Amino acid sequence: MKRAMIIGGSGSGKSTLARLLGEISNLPVVHIDPMYWKPRWVQRTSDETHALVLEAASKDSWVFDGNHSRSIPDRMARADHFIFLDLPTYLRLWRVLNRTIRYLGRPRPDMADGCPERFNWEFLTVWVAGYHRRSHARDIAVLNSAPDHVKCYHLKSRKEVRQFLTDMEAKYE
Repeated sequence: MKRAMIIGGSGSGKSTLARLLGEISNLPVVHIDPMYWKPRWVQRTSDETHALVLEAASKDSWVFDGNHSRSIPDRMARADHFIFLDLPTYLRLWRVLNRTIRYLGRPRPDMADGCPERFNWEFLTVWVAGYHRRSHARDIAVLNSAPDHVKCYHLKSRKEVRQFLTDMEAKYE
């Protein structure tokens, strides 16, 4: 593994899996959320975010955590592993609420500096609860259209994620 790309709905565990996979493989981890946000939750322009993502994706190796649909084709062309975290909505909602409570008032480790965690009803309803309606079909299409050189994983449960990590640990021992 040289370049692994992880996508999925909010709360699916992309950042956690990226961090663990980075530890196992000794690959640098790239979190996409800081590329969207400046301090105080000021959103970057679409072009600025896209340029930051493409710059990071041009590096020799990475574990890339995040969706950013505009750059998926560019990242997929360079990736050799693709992981789609397709976990149930109830679990993703629980995880987002849990991390909100855990980090409330402080930035998460995978978030931009100066962006403290906050409760955001719109985020919960649109991006977490609304993921299947908004983006799931797109992510399935990305999975189904991956180039032949990319090894794909469609992980649908915590058990499958744990098994994936166990398998990766065995490869890197």
